[in-house]
Amino acid sequence: MSEKTLYQKLQNIHKKVPYIQKSQQASQYSYAGSSDVLGAIHGLMDEEKLILIPQITNKNTETSQNRKGSTVIFTELMMTMTWVNSDNPDEKLECQWYAQGIDTAGEKGVGKALTYGEKYFLLKFFNVATDDLDPDAFQENVKAQKTPELINDEQKKTLKELFNSMASVTKTPIEKVSKAYLKKVKSDSIEKLQEDTAIGLIELVTNQLNKQTEKAGK
Repeated sequence: MSEKTLYQKLQNIHKKVPYIQKSQQASQYSYAGSSDVLGAIHGLMDEEKLILIPQITNKNTETSQNRKGSTVIFTELMMTMTWVNSDNPDEKLECQWYAQGIDTAGEKGVGKALTYGEKYFLLKFFNVATDDLDPDAFQENVKAQKTPELINDEQKKTLKELFNSMASVTKTPIEKVSKAYLKKVKSDSIEKLQEDTAIGLIELVTNQLNKQTEKAGK
């Protein structure tokens, strides 16, 4: 009986891992962690006598500040992932891959990128399904580190007009009205509102203004 080729061994793993159950929990969703993926595939690699060798071919880092003023280091890696058939070490398959990692300590960016990259390489290479793979914890973390958008001019104008209308309908000084609404969102100035907060506040004032207007018309 002839030995299996590298591609036949990879095909066997592909056939045996159609799905990986998510076991990790983030704030609003669950996801398949690195340990889930490696746990499902590592043993099969040993059975098929396959080795996966990661190699960094290029590295790029970008430094920025998050909303708390902490330094955030974003690391990008260009990699070559090489499958090696242990039964025939000359038989190899090289795959180009990209990975990224984000860190506030400044020391773990590369490690996080390698972990993230290996996990997704295995998932995508073997076409492994997870229910709702994206966004995962890494993407959520990247999103959290980004500086939030502040209120735009159109939203400022809309809020001021709504505050003025509410003051008129309720016969309350506009300063008192605006201060009360801003207090609800824990802010002391329209200028400091984040865009998503402004959208929610506009909706709140609009709904309450409609109710007050209906009440006044009765």
